[in-house]
Amino acid sequence: MLRAAARQGAAEAGILARMHAATRLAIFRRLKAANPHPTTELLHETPFELLVAVMLSAHTTDKSVNAATRVLFPLANTPATIAALGIEGVKPYIKNVGLYNTKARNLIGLAQQILERHGGEVPGERAALEALPGVGRKTASIILNMVFGAPEIAVDTHIFRVANRTGLAPGKNPLQVEAALIKNTPAQYRKDAHHWLLLHGRYVCTARSPACPTCIIRDLCEYRHKTKPKPATARRARVSQAIRSHAAARAGRPQRRS
Repeated sequence: MLRAAARQGAAEAGILARMHAATRLAIFRRLKAANPHPTTELLHETPFELLVAVMLSAHTTDKSVNAATRVLFPLANTPATIAALGIEGVKPYIKNVGLYNTKARNLIGLAQQILERHGGEVPGERAALEALPGVGRKTASIILNMVFGAPEIAVDTHIFRVANRTGLAPGKNPLQVEAALIKNTPAQYRKDAHHWLLLHGRYVCTARSPACPTCIIRDLCEYRHKTKPKPATARRARVSQAIRSHAAARAGRPQRRS
């Protein structure tokens, strides 16, 4: 069974890898037309606020992070004011965010390191960003892209799924997908590709039941198992069946089942 699954996966990967450059271009054209100026859904006003929000968003929803930062940022939104809260002081503000104990330690460590090593400013180099507590490659890529204008494409679970399903950038792990996206995404769309693909994965190309019938790139996507339009709801079907049964009974003829 495992061998069969592996052969099937390899075959599908081979098909997806052949996506034509013109198809990729058309996909991004449509995504841009639908959302010309995409951005993150994390609330922020400064580079440091964005860094904090992205770091907190690991393994939790943007909604939860926004609920926490709406309370935290009016009180503390700079490295100095965050560091002054201390680990125990910051915990009550982020307790509804997943893994908040670990994130509280990382947040204070991050703020202190920015103060000590970077003069209180968010660094603009990948190595310096990834050296901060709680900051990995994905977070660093987002900051480099949004704050410093670098054409980086951070890959999260949504983008990993969309890239593989559609055939835009097949890969076995996030690094492979990132490399393929950087290589194959047309230059004019690379800056915003992260947001387009993330939002598409979050709201359209979802994990369990992608909305293929209403997807704006359905005809360009190479996913083999596209979902079909939903039939009439069960309730509507039952009502229609009841109406037919009633009509048949009154007419004195056998009911014709659909």
